[in-house]
Amino acid sequence: MKSNYIYILISLIILTGCKESVKSPIKVDKFPVLYPDYVGVTVPLTIAPLNFTIKTEKFDLIDVEVTGKIKGTLHVQGKKIIQFSENAWHKLLADNKGSSLLVVVSLKTHGIWEQYKSFPVFISTHPIDYGLVYRLIAPGYEVYSKMGIYQRNLSNFEQKAIVENTLIPGTCFNCHAFNKNNPATMNLHIRGSHGATMLWVNSKMEMYNTKTDSTISSCVYPYWHPSGKYIAYSVNQTKQAFHAVCNERIEVFDQASDVVVYNLRTNQLLSCPQLKTSDFETFPAFSPDGNTLYFCSSKKQDIQSNYKKIKYSLCKIAFNPATGEFGNKVDTLVSSARTGKSISFPRPSFDGKYLMFTVSNYGNFSIWHREADLYLLTLKNESVRPLTEVNSAEAESFHDWSVNSHWFVFSSRRGDGLYTRPYFASIDNNGKVTKPFLLPQKDPRFYDVSLSSYNVPEFVTSAVTVNLDDFENRTISKERKQMNYRAK
Repeated sequence: MKSNYIYILISLIILTGCKESVKSPIKVDKFPVLYPDYVGVTVPLTIAPLNFTIKTEKFDLIDVEVTGKIKGTLHVQGKKIIQFSENAWHKLLADNKGSSLLVVVSLKTHGIWEQYKSFPVFISTHPIDYGLVYRLIAPGYEVYSKMGIYQRNLSNFEQKAIVENTLIPGTCFNCHAFNKNNPATMNLHIRGSHGATMLWVNSKMEMYNTKTDSTISSCVYPYWHPSGKYIAYSVNQTKQAFHAVCNERIEVFDQASDVVVYNLRTNQLLSCPQLKTSDFETFPAFSPDGNTLYFCSSKKQDIQSNYKKIKYSLCKIAFNPATGEFGNKVDTLVSSARTGKSISFPRPSFDGKYLMFTVSNYGNFSIWHREADLYLLTLKNESVRPLTEVNSAEAESFHDWSVNSHWFVFSSRRGDGLYTRPYFASIDNNGKVTKPFLLPQKDPRFYDVSLSSYNVPEFVTSAVTVNLDDFENRTISKERKQMNYRAK
């Protein structure tokens, strides 16, 4: 029995190691059209294997040789797709840290080999965070269907559910947020008959009712203060409408919106007249030093007649973490009156150098705006530029920074115009941004059959661990800690 096992094992090793030689290939003077497109991308050292296929050509066999500029080679063949061994892939990247790989792709069709131009994959010296947390949801308008909050280990293909709505039917989860990407501090909104806001702080879970008599709605769009003592929220009354024109689908508008800050120590919601006006204030975000609160603001318009005039400016107001007091003056960093555009999702880098935001023609629900693009504000001199390195003809919307501020993830509909997918790009010390790449999957055809959009991708520095039994019991229970509003 033992000898038979050894024979089978040796046979498998031999079969696995057998590869057909690429004999006398015809040279093709162009790069292969990979799916996903990994030609010339820059990747972090720990990224999962960049498995791919080629959709534009018919072939019987695909051959790939990856050679490290410093050392090491991978040679893989496949009939439909290319899949690299995780261990071999990570060793090759580790052996060539800060350098590059050279990739040669050859296709065999009817016995004839064609070899495409080689292309590089660059390996950054800057690490990326452990993983990504996102909501998977069908890109519909009215029905939740199955959805949940999931986490993905970026070094491999492991995806795990944090919580799914099958746990508590009729619920919807959204607005997950972490303090500086640390999963020990988490915000999660629960919508439906068991509505609540869950705060997970140092392994302690608490369910809150965030609606007060002095605020127009429950809290949404959270952003943690770097001290962990505050969370900024907007409170929004929204309306959903459908377009009558074929190239625009849906719009979500604010009918009213303000910005508040929750003090975890005193259980109080704080605000000020500048953040609670008859106009719209939304999408708050604290600066890395905690002394500034960024937000978006628009003049109120009649939704029926002037919805395309609803355009948000990027603003800021001082904040004192010691007292919870706000400044008396709102400064406008990027004016919609000057640009004619609308801003959403301001997200400062953690190193204090940049602030990234989304620009669209109007409104703030940029995920459904094909023209939506990412822009970068350099905080030192307040210069603004479009991120042409990563923008596409389809919508680029939500985005998040890695903890070292050298990587960012953003949601894009560039694949098919319907589903949002997470893309990554790096930024160096001089502000140079690299070509974006799609989140790798074990089978590169995954996105062709997936029926879910990746919503609100957020970096995490380690795995998220939530006790589901505790979460279920607390969600079903009617017990909620009531947030209180402190009038100024």
